[in-house]
Amino acid sequence: MILNKKGLVVIGLVVAASGAAFVLYHFVSAPPAPAFRFTTVERGDIQALVSATGTLQAVTTVSVGTQVSGQISALFVDFNDHVKKGQLLARIDPTIAQEGVADAQAALEKAQAEAKQANSDQTRNRELASGGLIPANALEQGGSVLQEADATTKSAIVALQRAKQNLSFTAIYAPIDGVVVERNVSNGQTVAASLSAPQLFLIANDLSRMQILALVGESDIEQIKEGQTVHFTVQALPGQTFLGTVGQVRLQSATTDNVVNYTVIVTLENPDGKLLPGMTARVDFLVKSAGNVLKVPNAALRYKPSDAVLAYFGTPPVFPDARTPAGSATAARTPGSANKALARPGGGSASGNGNGTLYTLDAKGSLQVAQVRTGISDGLFTELPGPNVTEGMKVIDGIASASQQPAAASNPIAGGQQSPRGRPGGGF
Repeated sequence: MILNKKGLVVIGLVVAASGAAFVLYHFVSAPPAPAFRFTTVERGDIQALVSATGTLQAVTTVSVGTQVSGQISALFVDFNDHVKKGQLLARIDPTIAQEGVADAQAALEKAQAEAKQANSDQTRNRELASGGLIPANALEQGGSVLQEADATTKSAIVALQRAKQNLSFTAIYAPIDGVVVERNVSNGQTVAASLSAPQLFLIANDLSRMQILALVGESDIEQIKEGQTVHFTVQALPGQTFLGTVGQVRLQSATTDNVVNYTVIVTLENPDGKLLPGMTARVDFLVKSAGNVLKVPNAALRYKPSDAVLAYFGTPPVFPDARTPAGSATAARTPGSANKALARPGGGSASGNGNGTLYTLDAKGSLQVAQVRTGISDGLFTELPGPNVTEGMKVIDGIASASQQPAAASNPIAGGQQSPRGRPGGGF
């Protein structure tokens, strides 16, 4: 078959169109390249912290109450007053107590008079009995009356002492040196002492030394030890960090909202008086620290490539082993199994000693995985004791957002950002 020039031109045009269609289909149908977001393995210090909240209070706090009932007739101190041990704080109306003393005094005098009369009668009975003028049982009866009178006298003496003591209780004295933190009564108010003494005042011994009662969950309490350094802040003093020390870890637990908490006592100095009782403190216990170590943001250890990312690269990631140089392949797996086996969330803990994975691109643009050991974490960064990591190493910590991804060229044939595998740029 012989073709003329016109036929050859037609055939050439058909072939060119077919090739262009093939190229166009290839570029349009090819998946875009993942636009990764990278972070850097750097060197620095890490402090592993356990956080909790607690309430500031004085080391020694005494509740001052009353053992007698009555009306407050006088108050001699107010809030924030500094008091000395033995100082008069308040007085309860002593009228009823004074009447009680007078009544007990009268009862004692009556008992003493009866005892005196019984003693005289018994003396006379002894004289008569010695002369045989009265029977023996009369002498015995007189002795019993005398003993009863003596017992009544002793009871009256005790009642008088009790009445005087109750009278003394109408004066309320400070049991310790300190500051009046609370005043719960007012002048003219009536207080009733029954089974428990009502609180009139709350006195803090020394506000230059205070403590925090911090609640620590059962998952973290094992890491808290006596003598550990504590940093804490209070909302009233923003931007200021204070220091304390773990003084005691109490064994008693308390369950709140199905969470088991233990009380940790943090002791601290408050020489300038900035910290006040009742303030809520945000407490950070320093349980472990590491200096000048390799560390990486936790987001990189949490990154987990999707199946689409693994499918794009066509081959499974390379899994370096701790015993071989980073970048050498030790296993070949399917994308799905690789994703499930090694792309687990990473990140260290306050106690350290964990495992993790980091994803990176090699010089050819292939996805690689570095198996690493993880140390302590401060919540933002995790220590990397090794292996397979070096300072300055670029690792993937996520996929760039749409605004961060490079735009694809409008003409897939003419240009566009090329991936390491020759595919147009874009992102997942």
